[in-house]
This record gives sequence, structure tokens and C-alpha cells, in this order.
Amino acid sequence: MRNIARFVILSAVALGIAVAQNDPPGRAGRLNYISGPVSFQPGGVDDWVDATINRPLTTGDHLWTDRDARAELHAGAATLRLNSVTAFEFLNLDDKNVQIRLAQGSLTVRLRRLDEDESFEVDTPNLAFSLLRPGEYRIDANPDTQTTTVTVRGGEGEVAGGNQAFSVHARQQARVSGSETLTYDVLEAPPPDGWDRWCQNRDQREERAESLKYVSRDMVGYEDLDEYGTWRVVPGYGPVWAPRQVVVGWAPYHFGHWVWVEPWGWTWVDDAPWGFAPFHYGRWAFVTGGWVWVPGPVAVRPVYAPALVAWVGGPNFSLSVALGGGVAGVAWFPLGPREVYVPAYRTSRTYISRVNVTNTTITNVNVTNINVANVRYVNREAPGAMTAVPQTAFASSQPVARAAITVNQGDMANAQVVNAAAVAPRPESVLGHTAASRASAARPPAVVLNRPVVTKNAPPPPLVPFRQRQAALAANPGRPLDSDAINRIRQQQAAPVHPLVKPAMAPQRGGGFGAPRPQGTTYPAQQPKPSTVNPVQERRPDREVQPQVRHEEKQAPKGKKTTEEEKRRPER
Repeated sequence: MRNIARFVILSAVALGIAVAQNDPPGRAGRLNYISGPVSFQPGGVDDWVDATINRPLTTGDHLWTDRDARAELHAGAATLRLNSVTAFEFLNLDDKNVQIRLAQGSLTVRLRRLDEDESFEVDTPNLAFSLLRPGEYRIDANPDTQTTTVTVRGGEGEVAGGNQAFSVHARQQARVSGSETLTYDVLEAPPPDGWDRWCQNRDQREERAESLKYVSRDMVGYEDLDEYGTWRVVPGYGPVWAPRQVVVGWAPYHFGHWVWVEPWGWTWVDDAPWGFAPFHYGRWAFVTGGWVWVPGPVAVRPVYAPALVAWVGGPNFSLSVALGGGVAGVAWFPLGPREVYVPAYRTSRTYISRVNVTNTTITNVNVTNINVANVRYVNREAPGAMTAVPQTAFASSQPVARAAITVNQGDMANAQVVNAAAVAPRPESVLGHTAASRASAARPPAVVLNRPVVTKNAPPPPLVPFRQRQAALAANPGRPLDSDAINRIRQQQAAPVHPLVKPAMAPQRGGGFGAPRPQGTTYPAQQPKPSTVNPVQERRPDREVQPQVRHEEKQAPKGKKTTEEEKRRPER
């Protein structure tokens, strides 16, 4: 039976290679650490708000770390750390691509895995840097001097810009200046400074996590589980995790707020410092008087979900008694182990299989024909499981614990499980904050916001502004727009392809970018020749690359002949 379950999981993951065009990405970023004033701007809106931990991040989202601020976020197998006065944007974040716009500041990337078909690129005002192997990388962008410094502690990367490209190997640092034409030096990497040591200490914390015995390393948020909870084995569920020091009567999806994040739609943001992995992967169960989190299979990469809950509504469900005056409400409860998650957003059948079999043990292989109204849910009547709030509080991202109302047994008995929370988003739903937070948020200078960067891979077009999508979203409340609908709006607005990027290579005859690297070029001392090997072929997926020292041929001083003994002496 165990082999059959493993076959089902691996088959679903294999099918995920050919994901339909309308399927959302299987991964999202997570902002998990903030120190000092850090601001956030969701894609498609103009306002900035104070950044909040556990906010899922995706294509088009911006972060700004003001003076004396730091931030840490995760995306798949990568840990990203931002030093102060740093402007960061996800130009692209999907299952195969991570592309970052670093308009200025310092970014350190710890990349633990890079598959053959994956691309990881950091773009600055004068170059595009591609990470080619797992390793530790630092990129410092100083647009005032038109300089970018790339430091590779471990791994290997490629710099492209000014119609030229060259490699940077482990234990090397490249200092690149200029814009249309680049000048550069490749030297030995300097010793770690205070910022590097802080990043390395954070890395060690993640590597020591006991939770890696029970969850996939690709599960964003695992690094905080050890500090705030404990693991144990429960018969029928296997290893489970329980949070420590929660309030009496605590229940999942009760202490946090809802935000609108496309392409997924209504998304849960939990208040707890550990509150990411247990709310976007796995399932919850009520066991011996308390709630435990049951993760999915360890051996597969889990697919991110905005919130693993069952929505409650239907014509026979009313909150008028509790709310008074017949005010409309929204209610939900957490899905239990082996229960199928049915997305509110449009997806392929393959996606529905992947998002379920990677997050729980599904006994019914056919998960694509589930009628949610006919399922008997294990958590439906668990103590405190069902939470209800007025629709106005829900749509304005108010704290759920403060806005929640008590659902009486009669209403609960008449409740019908539905596919989606039929609530249309507002601008504050996207921001996830109040007007006071918007007023206090640090905002980067306009010159930083409008500064273009050099790209090697063309990013997707910028998001259609939310206000241009709002009417279409209101016509079908709770359902995100599919790609066809978004493209129609984009064509009507005649928006530019991407105003803040410029290609690293000049166009070639026949179309496309990426002029061939020059042959027979003499490079200055200590500058390596560009690699003639396909970077994709040089990658070593699922394995950390040990630092390699590049040896330069030693030249005898002018006027001094090299003896035969010196020629035979081994290189050190």
C-alpha cells in the first residue's frame, strides 16, 4: 500500500512538469524576518505599507529596507537577505524562474538547490547576474557610482551586460562599473564582514533545524518550527507538530487576517512568527484536546496553497442573529488530514492533484471530481474550528480575532461548504493594512522606484494595476481573473512591455538577444575568460558545490629566466 501511495505521489509530481498556462506557481516567497523600518508594496498598487511577516510574496511585489533595517525572505530553496537601504522586487517568481530587480543596496542569496531547468537571476542597474550552481552569493549595487560588486563565496555565476559576459567562480569577487560598456576586475573574495557573518549565522540556524526530518527542505517556513513547537508521533497521522504557548481556545486560521494575492485570491496571513508553513502546506487535526499540524510527504516538493480551509456559506447559512440586522458574513474551518483542497482559482486537473498529494495523504486517487458540499469534514465540529467574520471586516483585512463572532449550533448545522469566499476584493484587501499603516510606511525615493535594471532573461509584463481589474473581480466575487481576462485588460490599456528593464545583450540578426562571447580576446590580469561551456551543463542539481580556487599561471619577472627546476615545481 505504501508503494502504491508513493507511485501516486511521484506520478502527480511528474505530471506537474507540463502545467497548464492558467495554473498558478507552486511556490511563493515569504517575508519571515524584519529588523528596523521595512516597507512593502504589492504588485499592481501604488501605496506602500509597513511590511508584515508571513506575507506571501510573488511576481511584482516590492520591498524597501530603510536605514538601519534588515529583512530576510525565502523562496523555494533560496534564502534572500536584504541589508539597509535596499530596493528589491520580484520581476518573476514561478516554478522555474526567480528573477530579482535590485535597484540599489545589498542582497545575499543562499541557494541550496538549482535544477537543470531552473533559472535564478539578479538584475542591477548595470548588469544581470545569473546564479549557475548552489552556493552563497552577495550582490552590492551602487547606482550613484554605476558599480555592482558580485561576491561568490561558493558556487558559480555569470555576469552579463554591455553586450559582454564573463564567469565568476567560487571565492572570487567581480567589481563591475559602467553602463553601456562595462569595465571589471575579478579578484580574490575578501574576508567576510559583519553583514556576511550575520547571514552565515542565520544559515547555520536553518541547517540545524530538527524539522528537516519531517518536512521537505522546499517547504517555506520550516526554519521557524523548532523554536516555537514540538514534534511527536500520533497513531494514524505519523509525525505531527504542535505549537507551544498558544492562548486558551486557540484554533488554526483564527489569529491573523485575509489579503488578496493574485493569482491565488484570498490568502491567509498568520500573526504567529511560525505561522507560514502550517497554513499553506499540510493539514490540521484536533487530537487529545489540542490542535496538531500534520505535514505532507517529506520526499516531494510541496505545492503552496493560499489557505487550506473549507469555506462555509450557502442559502441556508445565516449570521443575522449574531451580527444583527442581517449583515453578510464569511466563515471557514481548517481542512483535516486526507481531505481534498479545491481551489477557488482556475487550474488544471494536474494542479489539483499536485497541490493535494504533496500536502497530505490522499486515499482517493481521483481528487479532481470532488463536490465539497457532499464531504463529511472531520474538523467541521471540532472545538473552535469554525470562524466567522462580517464581510466588511474580511474584505478590509481586519484582524480576524478582533472581528470574529460566535457561530451558534443551529447556524453551524445549516452551513453548507462552498468552493470560495464570495467576497470581492478592495484596494485595502491587496495592501492588507489600514490607512494609518500606509501613512507611516517608509517610502523609497522616486529615483529608486523608477531606476531601470539590466536583464538577461525577459521578465513577464508588469501587472495590470488593481484598479483596472477591480470591476472585473467584482463581477465574479472571490474568483481571481484568469490569464486570458488579464491579457484582454492589458491590451485595452496598451501598457508598455516593461518600462524598467533593458536587455544585457544587443539584438542579433534574426531576432533575440545574447551576442556570442568574443573569441580570442585578451583579458587583463586576474580577469578570467568567459566560460565556453553551456552554463546549464555546468550545474550540479541537489548538491552543494565545494568552493574551488582558480589558479593563475605564474609569470617570471622581467629580466629573470625561469630555471628547469622551477618549471617542474608543483603549483601551490
